[in-house]
Amino acid sequence: MEPICAISTPYGTGGIAVVRVSGEGSIAIVDTLFCGRVPLAGAKANTVHFGRIERDKEVLDEVLCTVFRAPHSFTGEETVEIACHGSLFIQQELLQWLIDAGCRAAEPGEFTRRAFLNGKIDLSQAEAVADLIAAQSKAEKDLALSQLRGAVSNALNELRERLLHFTSLVELELDFADHEELEFADRSELNRLADEIEGKLADLMASFRTGNAIRNGISVAIIGAPNVGKSTLLNALLGEQRAIVSDIQGTTRDTIEDTLVIDGILFRLIDTAGLRETGDKLENMGIERSRQAAEKAQIVVVVREPNDRCAEREKTASLKVESDVPCSGTVIEVVNKADLIEGLSDHLPATKDERIYISAKKGDIEPLRRELVRAARETMHTGAVTLSNARHYEAVCRAHEAITRVQQGMHDCLSGELLAMDLKDCIDALGEVTGQITNQEVLANIFSKFCIGK
Repeated sequence: MEPICAISTPYGTGGIAVVRVSGEGSIAIVDTLFCGRVPLAGAKANTVHFGRIERDKEVLDEVLCTVFRAPHSFTGEETVEIACHGSLFIQQELLQWLIDAGCRAAEPGEFTRRAFLNGKIDLSQAEAVADLIAAQSKAEKDLALSQLRGAVSNALNELRERLLHFTSLVELELDFADHEELEFADRSELNRLADEIEGKLADLMASFRTGNAIRNGISVAIIGAPNVGKSTLLNALLGEQRAIVSDIQGTTRDTIEDTLVIDGILFRLIDTAGLRETGDKLENMGIERSRQAAEKAQIVVVVREPNDRCAEREKTASLKVESDVPCSGTVIEVVNKADLIEGLSDHLPATKDERIYISAKKGDIEPLRRELVRAARETMHTGAVTLSNARHYEAVCRAHEAITRVQQGMHDCLSGELLAMDLKDCIDALGEVTGQITNQEVLANIFSKFCIGK
């Protein structure tokens, strides 16, 4: 393929910038600009060389050039990575000199696309590269790295290979349709295989909820009555004045969202309007949104305050979570303004009634932070393979529908020809995830979302 070049480090001034060149003749092109102890053409693979970039006796910069030879590079092509000083002028000038020497400016994701086309990675791994670059938390990074290492690919390829083997036997029977006594595909074995694959695909589909949460953040709805300190709690968690705090009931009339990372887990916090009976139409709209947020959230933090702020600690045990709060996720009940309860020791993480006592106003919220992490880790607990990509999920859903038709077809004693069609649909859907079956439109859509230089 023709040589391409791009700046692979983020745009801006820095200590070092990296310009990547890949494609047939890349080393020779860089050699026309590089002046070192030895030409790069004679350099060993995977070695780094110090020298100058110069043209017509004009020195641009002192650089380090790393040489990779095909097929042992990220793209599978000969590649040179030039580490120069991070001046914007130097970066742009070096890029222009390379283009003048015979390179073409790379398109978004073109290096990764070439790695896919050259068989270095499959399509799901290519998408994991973009996810890894965009990771905002440790959990998201770990998930992307797992997929980059082939967790999804290996699981689906195993299922696909087993289906391919059985489909070939079914189709072999069709070739010998005149000999009804011949049976190459054991129907009872196909039944067991279909049941097993249906179960594994169902597990993968179920894992998407977790994967999507890791990728976009665990949703946490903060709900409760007016003036219990929900907005103060949101501000304390974020460490900034994100929500308006007021003694006036109904100040928060709409949901307010922001993100927070705790112990490497990304949370999407949602502050909601106070739950109460009111004749204000606008406030009622906000309250309805609060209920919807609680219903959809994976974690619901119900904020209460002591019934009597000056009561003894035992009286706080009478607090209950409102029975009409719609919660489908994990519920964490929090007693705020605990600093006003006489006899309650400081920094108490929880009491025998399983409530968490905090003071959002004083910033004493560490017990809640720990409980959020614990609840999130329970939510994220999955098997070895987790789907986080919507395209993968859609393809696995179609594969599951196809294998379900196979199961029904076996039950209805359908002909091998009809079974083979459904088996092929399942195989094709699984192949779309890894790129064994794809088209240029899909590829263009996927790689257009990559950053230039990757």
